[in-house]
Amino acid sequence: MDHAPPTLTGVCGSDPGISCRMVWDLSHNVRAAQLTEIYLSGPIHLLLRLALAVVLALAIRAMLHRLINRITERAAVTFLPQFRGPLPGGRLVAVRLLRWRKRPSARPAGVSTVPPAASEPVADETVARVAVRPDEAAAGVEVAMIDERRHQRVRALGQILRSASSVTIFAIAGLVMLGDLGINLAPLLASAGVAGIAIGFGAQNLVRDYLTGIFILLEDQYGVGDAITVGKVTGTVETMTLRITRLRDINGVVWHIRNGTIDRVGNQSQGWARAVVDFPVPYTADLGTIRAILADVADSAWSDPALRAFMLEKPEVWGAQDVSSSEVTMRLVARTAPLRQWETERELRARVKAALDAAGIFPAPAPDSGG
Repeated sequence: MDHAPPTLTGVCGSDPGISCRMVWDLSHNVRAAQLTEIYLSGPIHLLLRLALAVVLALAIRAMLHRLINRITERAAVTFLPQFRGPLPGGRLVAVRLLRWRKRPSARPAGVSTVPPAASEPVADETVARVAVRPDEAAAGVEVAMIDERRHQRVRALGQILRSASSVTIFAIAGLVMLGDLGINLAPLLASAGVAGIAIGFGAQNLVRDYLTGIFILLEDQYGVGDAITVGKVTGTVETMTLRITRLRDINGVVWHIRNGTIDRVGNQSQGWARAVVDFPVPYTADLGTIRAILADVADSAWSDPALRAFMLEKPEVWGAQDVSSSEVTMRLVARTAPLRQWETERELRARVKAALDAAGIFPAPAPDSGG
């Protein structure tokens, strides 16, 4: 019985590869062509498919990271108006000064590029290189803090989004590669779903911590360097992750707080702060005279470059806040840059005491507690 001569499709299959076709064309050896198809063409084809999946995943990841960087940068600029300045038109002044800092050639009229004198301290090194008019100094400090906070937020948001996109892309690429290797993905996906549900129920607190951390970051509730109050703890944020927030209080104690346990938080570092000075005067003192003295103190403080650098508006005399049988508590307030309220209070308190001492007005003596 005659046998048909072997052909390329009979030896290498209906879709012959390049290597099998080359071996067959050169040798017309059935054994050599079959060995090439089984041990060389198939593995190389598989490796090329796997390499293509990896290359595509890396390319898509690079494009997404670039897109995320642009989106987060634009979103940070869009979120900037939420930091409203307390000065008249403060938000507009802040945005204009921020743009001016980025484009020195477009500086406003009346602004000098001459460095400030050594006797004229400023509150922030990022503003120290630019001498502005006194009415713009406070806005410049605020803009510097907003700019730095914006960059911190952009970096944190970008890192989260880039990590999430990388995990998603490589997970999909891994599933595609497993499918190319001939692994049945249906049982694997079903097992992964069951395991995910079990882990979700067993790690509810962990999931809650991470979700709360994401929302804290997205809503900009606080950041590293902010002075916040969480429950009964008040301190400065040293480290913030998606799971925990680490605070250091005034005594140096470090508190580790899980984000999922934070129900409410008070932030003393966003936008602006207020220095409040309460000073007792004798009940018999003339309050009109006291108000005039406090107004003079406010004028002198507002004229002092050392205080003006981080006070956002002229101090105000609010007047009597409390009255007892022996004294009246007078209040002087000033709106300041964040975290500068305490040193402003100390300075204003010293000035008020000196002014009242010079006027011969002293607090009423404490009642004698003796028998």
